[in-house]
Amino acid sequence: MDLTGLLGLNDPIGFFICLIGFALQIWIARKNRTTLIISSIVAVAGFFTFLTMQENAAPPYRRTYPNIVRIWLPGLTMAWCICVMFMWAAITVRNRIPAFNPKRRALFRATTAAICAAPVAVTAFGILTRKNFIVNEIDLKFPSLPRDLHNLRLVQLSDIHLSPFYLEKDLVHVIDAANELRPDLAIVTGDMITSVNDPLDVCLRQLSRLKNVSGIWGCMGNHERYSHVQDYAAARGASLGIKFLRFEAARLKFGSAGLNLVGVDYQPLHSDYLLGTEELVSVGDFNLLLSHNPDVFPVAASKGFDLVMAGHTHGGQINFEVLDYNLNIADFLTPYTKGLYTQTASSIYVNSGIGTIGMPIRLGSPPEITLLRLCAS
Repeated sequence: MDLTGLLGLNDPIGFFICLIGFALQIWIARKNRTTLIISSIVAVAGFFTFLTMQENAAPPYRRTYPNIVRIWLPGLTMAWCICVMFMWAAITVRNRIPAFNPKRRALFRATTAAICAAPVAVTAFGILTRKNFIVNEIDLKFPSLPRDLHNLRLVQLSDIHLSPFYLEKDLVHVIDAANELRPDLAIVTGDMITSVNDPLDVCLRQLSRLKNVSGIWGCMGNHERYSHVQDYAAARGASLGIKFLRFEAARLKFGSAGLNLVGVDYQPLHSDYLLGTEELVSVGDFNLLLSHNPDVFPVAASKGFDLVMAGHTHGGQINFEVLDYNLNIADFLTPYTKGLYTQTASSIYVNSGIGTIGMPIRLGSPPEITLLRLCAS
């Protein structure tokens, strides 16, 4: 059993962020005895707090906390540790300034405090603005799109993660904004909650308010799977008018054209994607796949799906754009991080999601409501 399994961690990435961050904090403070003692106490207390907040924490770490405390403290702890990493990098650069250039070294010493404060300020900004959603309206062109599907409007929400990080009152504003787009179909691509303790019923009730012409449709995300609520979400959603497609298809008629809507449960990374779904493809119809995981796209294209709608990545959640390139942690996991990608005659749109995971921060990747319009090329 690995270390994260032994400790019962449900967030191994956060574990290693805290491990590295607190170690660097002690390293930075090593030259001053008083600061070293204080930093060591803070590091040990912070690290132990992070362990006790884990849902599956093993003894002696298991403790009972209110849900809001269990979510917020680990998130802020990770945010602080990331700040410490940037501080360490800034101090390391400063210490490499040649001693024989006293003016330049003095300048860098004078600005060290500002450099170290910058990550904290940026993180605070990311916390305060994490709910400022945008609406992306995108025309998707398909050369053989049936005439009766021209200008079909699909509104997509994904990765809501209704939790102490993101409250019902926040979701109300999102649903109201989505309804103003007058969609023909409303699409939900998974991760309505983060953990089993989160208010799934509340999320489903709000999603049922989505206005549409031809139904509210969805697929399951990894957090529905991890929380073992897929069956409940499907049953409760159906009672509210939300149809979650679980390895099944629904054929919708628009005039003389058919839209074949297919949904799958979360496809684990690097598994055999979309096994058996070729039987759900309808020849002659426009085939639309709902998949939380965007990595299925090449397989979906090969099986004849015209469009895939996905989420999962949060657009990186913390994203830096450098020379027209996006840099974020999601880039290490998938080539399909955010926005539109095309391959031969197929396309995928990866929604950046609404909520957050791990840390209550969004930087360079705002929450997103997407309106996709189908157009003829």
